[in-house]
Amino acid sequence: MPVEFISAISPSAGFGMGTAFDTAHARKYAHALDDGGFDYTLVAYHSSAVDANQLAQFVVNHTERIKPMLAHRPGVIFPTHAARTFATLDQISRGRLAIHIISGGSDEEQRREGDYLTKTQRYERSDEYIQLLRQAWTATEPFSHDGSYYKFEGFHSDVRPYDGTIPISVGGSSEDAYRVGGQRGDIFGLWGEPLAETKQQIEAVGKYADAAGRPRPRIWVSFRPIVAATDELAWEKAHRILGQVQAAAPVPASARHYPLTERPANVGSQRLLDVAARGELHDRALWTPLVTATNAAGSSTALVGSPETVAAALLDYVDIGCELLSIRGYDPLNDAIDYARYVLPIVRQELSRRTPLAVAS
Repeated sequence: MPVEFISAISPSAGFGMGTAFDTAHARKYAHALDDGGFDYTLVAYHSSAVDANQLAQFVVNHTERIKPMLAHRPGVIFPTHAARTFATLDQISRGRLAIHIISGGSDEEQRREGDYLTKTQRYERSDEYIQLLRQAWTATEPFSHDGSYYKFEGFHSDVRPYDGTIPISVGGSSEDAYRVGGQRGDIFGLWGEPLAETKQQIEAVGKYADAAGRPRPRIWVSFRPIVAATDELAWEKAHRILGQVQAAAPVPASARHYPLTERPANVGSQRLLDVAARGELHDRALWTPLVTATNAAGSSTALVGSPETVAAALLDYVDIGCELLSIRGYDPLNDAIDYARYVLPIVRQELSRRTPLAVAS
């Protein structure tokens, strides 16, 4: 499979998802990603943000090729309804949709929408949910289900995915996440840790896939690159951004899962904070002070340097088995334009030099 790039659409200007839907901004952003050669764009989910399903449809209605990676929380919508919703959007987009299942790393955030399951139970529910989505997309006869979290009788869907199925991504850094992702996912998402730790996580997911006798999921790794014309200018920019993030108030929606004075409950954030505690710079260009500044509120490790340095760092992750490279910045739209102009071509040129089949067209 080719190496592909993921960005993250923002419905309004600013650091995070925001609360407003600025249609002119979102349209401009979607066009920039589509024209710039990104393959996917994450459509993130948060209890207080704009509706992710409608934002994903907005993206496909205003683009030609980019594929929404639609974040979805099981428990908010019944799986039979979700299956039809996703299949309909996949038909509208002519097969461009992918679904990113997020089981939830914060009890407080889950409870805002009435979900009181434990984290282990949420991953168990995600496992059942994914199986039901796939069955709903492929079943030729009405079927019933009586499981641990869902029960229904005689369901049948007349709407199917455009190409018969929709890729499903799972993310996380816990053993539960590795298990569900390895056994059920087509794609598995990781936050950007050092190469050694990332390789360990890839193997942890792969072992569950191997045990289930299925192909290993494609690995998605996420960073917040800080790029400038030279390494020196990039480091100056990085420290400016760090100061802005530290001074920012109020805390962006993406960081509201927990107070910044408390250590987050989810394993992924804990792992990033542990990496940051060991040092500010890892491997070629992985920089961690933004992890500490945000209390690891989501993907927060940066790759800092010139386009050549950042491209080389991304290729280091390709070399250990990452096939999807997620890059979004702290000035989201302008950074996406810069990545498309200066970083993506270098990575793709190097991959093309290695083998013509290694890079998406």
